[in-house]
Amino acid sequence: MSMKKNYVVETIRKAQMVQLLAKGKRMDERSLDQVRPLKIETGLIQKANGSARVMLGNTQVIAGVKIATGIPFPDTPDKGLLVVNAEILPMASTYAEPGPPSEDAIELARVVDRGIRESEMVDLTKLCLVPGKSVVTVFVDCNVMNVDGNLFDATSYAVVAALRTAKMKKYVVKDEKTESTDEWVPVPVERTPVSVTLARIGDKMVVDPDTEEEASMDMRITITTDEDGNICASQKGEASTITPAQVLESADTSLRVGREIRAQIVEATK
Repeated sequence: MSMKKNYVVETIRKAQMVQLLAKGKRMDERSLDQVRPLKIETGLIQKANGSARVMLGNTQVIAGVKIATGIPFPDTPDKGLLVVNAEILPMASTYAEPGPPSEDAIELARVVDRGIRESEMVDLTKLCLVPGKSVVTVFVDCNVMNVDGNLFDATSYAVVAALRTAKMKKYVVKDEKTESTDEWVPVPVERTPVSVTLARIGDKMVVDPDTEEEASMDMRITITTDEDGNICASQKGEASTITPAQVLESADTSLRVGREIRAQIVEATK
């Protein structure tokens, strides 16, 4: 969710940013490819199957996992379900309002969901109980507690951390009827996807934009990669165009920065 643009930001602050970026510096003294301090905590919600809180700079997101049984989609009868939802709480930002999910919240959930799903982080085939009739459904609900830029990455890291630590009851099938046992098993996580968001301000690309940088950016791109170096998903934002050279630059940066972030997520979820 970007800070709403205004005349002051677009003129004075953006001019300052462009001048600093030309020297390889940013307003908060970070380098162009430097991520803000990242803190990950897990197991905060006792009643959830898994949970995590991520603080990326001053941006804060909490994700909780809830697991139940359900009916598979008709086109994937042999796969379980994974659903990611996101809500930007009214207290999180001056511009957040109560009521139905905003366009920002809907886009946030879809971008995060796509990165997780396309990376095949969770082996959904292992969540099938009775093909075409019963599967395990994994719901991940995200609450944005504070907005200070780059909700896409902060939310994605929270979801990934929550899933990596999530546990579920083991199910058995008797006469095509499913029953849960008292045994707890981990969610079948196979990969650790990491999204990296870059914003273009002037002619420079910066990693992990904060709120002021988002208000001044011309274009935004989020790229999700896995540990094998595959690009799993990407999403471009804002009306401005992006050149092929900038796409390649963003991909290389996402792979490099993603490896560093992934190591932090893995360490925090051991």
